[in-house]
Amino acid sequence: MTSTLRALFGACAVATFATVAGAQTTITVATVNNGDMIRMQKLMPDFYAKHPDIKVNWVTLEENVLRQKVTTDIATHGGQYDVMTIGTYEVPIWAKRGWLASLDNLPASFDVNDLLPSIRAGLSYNGHLYASPFYGESSFIMYRKDLMKKAGLTMPENPTWAFIRKAADKMTDKAAGIYGICLRGKAGWGENTAFLTTMANSFGARWFDMKWHPQFDTKPWHETMNFYVDMMKADGPPGASNNGFTENLSLFQQGKCGMWIDATVAGSFVTDPKASKVANEVGFAMAPHKEGVKKDANWLWSWALAIPTGTKNEAAAKTFVDWATSKDYLNLVASKDGWANVPPGTRTSLYENPKYLEAAPFAALTLKSMKLADPTHPTVDPVPYVGVQFVAIPEFQGIGTAVGQQFSAALAGTTTIDAALKSAQAITTREMTKAGYIK
Repeated sequence: MTSTLRALFGACAVATFATVAGAQTTITVATVNNGDMIRMQKLMPDFYAKHPDIKVNWVTLEENVLRQKVTTDIATHGGQYDVMTIGTYEVPIWAKRGWLASLDNLPASFDVNDLLPSIRAGLSYNGHLYASPFYGESSFIMYRKDLMKKAGLTMPENPTWAFIRKAADKMTDKAAGIYGICLRGKAGWGENTAFLTTMANSFGARWFDMKWHPQFDTKPWHETMNFYVDMMKADGPPGASNNGFTENLSLFQQGKCGMWIDATVAGSFVTDPKASKVANEVGFAMAPHKEGVKKDANWLWSWALAIPTGTKNEAAAKTFVDWATSKDYLNLVASKDGWANVPPGTRTSLYENPKYLEAAPFAALTLKSMKLADPTHPTVDPVPYVGVQFVAIPEFQGIGTAVGQQFSAALAGTTTIDAALKSAQAITTREMTKAGYIK
């Protein structure tokens, strides 16, 4: 072989190697537009430094839109996304249908045994993990300590709904733009239906009896909705029927809410002095219960990252999921934004970390609320379903949103409470009969 040929072959070899070495796998991640996921996108330089061969394309959506798009994509095998942000409702249902890739073979450093048992169980099916939790949550009360003091009241750790109503009345100052209570009103099975289901649980209501007959025509549901609508009309912000988690978070951070009952994950956002005008005045308490009813209005949820089966980029997707939900990621957030802003509710080790417990005044109550939420016994009376703020059946996504639209209309005043509950009963009965639950 001449030196010229050797040089040409050598040049070709170097060019080929360079092409392979420089090849990138692009994965598309669909996620929700909450603060923790926005923060992750800002921390991507750490991921790229460790994995220069993977590029991440983000699709960031409002909660209701995200749920609709990922459900449509995975059900039709559309293949738009390599990683999906889903929750404890979807995982067991989708895993049963073979729609999700197992995460059993994540690296040992991931330490699956460190995941909180309730969160790990909710993201598993037949003993196999199908989604990795980015954060876990229950729900609790966030309130303005200064306004509570001004009202001459002291928040109990386990308040009743009667106390909440009394406090909301006293804290409301509409002339000053302050509303005693901010609660979800935006329609959606994961928005107002989630909140009102837990509230109904605490009033002794349930979605179905043991024969799957809907229960919206019962006294506890009427009590729940009357209490909710009356309180929100008296002490809630204007346009409350359009407010979900994100809108109420903004209102609270601006100092416009005396109390807000919502996801425990909001604890770090309302106490962040960079984002919240009332950061130094925030207190926390357990979600309320009704006098004589032994159920608090708190839920159990996890936003998690899952990989649809059939993706051509499964290896790269798993590398990303491992990075985004690892112990190292928690340390990364702590190093950049402080321990109080670390994604909560996923790992036992986090709640054994004195740095986190000292920095996060909401940590202990978050863990307590998560432990008390029992998806297998969510209501006072027995039910045939699992799930605290949702019913773990495939049909619930559609039914829950349709019912939520009725509840939102009642809050907006475009229909009556009685009419909304009558419609909810009819909608749910029709869909459950069509699906074969009701014989």
